[in-house]
Amino acid sequence: MRDNAILVVVARFTIPLIMLFALYVQFHGEYSPGGGFQAGVMFGAAWILFVLVYGLETGLRIIPERLIYTLACLGVLLYCFIGLLGVLLGGRYLDFYPLLPGKHAGQQAGIILVEFGVGVTVASVVMLIFLYFSRRRSQVEEAGLDVEWPGEEE
Repeated sequence: MRDNAILVVVARFTIPLIMLFALYVQFHGEYSPGGGFQAGVMFGAAWILFVLVYGLETGLRIIPERLIYTLACLGVLLYCFIGLLGVLLGGRYLDFYPLLPGKHAGQQAGIILVEFGVGVTVASVVMLIFLYFSRRRSQVEEAGLDVEWPGEEE
């Protein structure tokens, strides 16, 4: 779709706006509706839009597949680490009060870090799901299977 100038121009404007709004939802999620899951889906959707416009190879040059796997794991590990850190500091799992002196400072830091882990994991998983679906067609064609794809006419 790189040949469609209108689509490329619209994507150049919308992808940064989607990512900026995702950052707002990510870091403002403790005060308003939103949080890590919603922000992660928006980041993943921005990458998917980029891939739809510029192609999968270009999208994987920006964020390689190995990095996507790594980010998915790091997000889960961050979530677990912050949860266990509360236990190690004398609290319960996902108890954020022992993290920092001051009751509200520890709570806010814990929520922000946990939500960041959720956001990174969700964005990575959304990108991986899209990646697997986009590769499915070429794998079926390489296997020599004759499959009719919806929307295609011969």
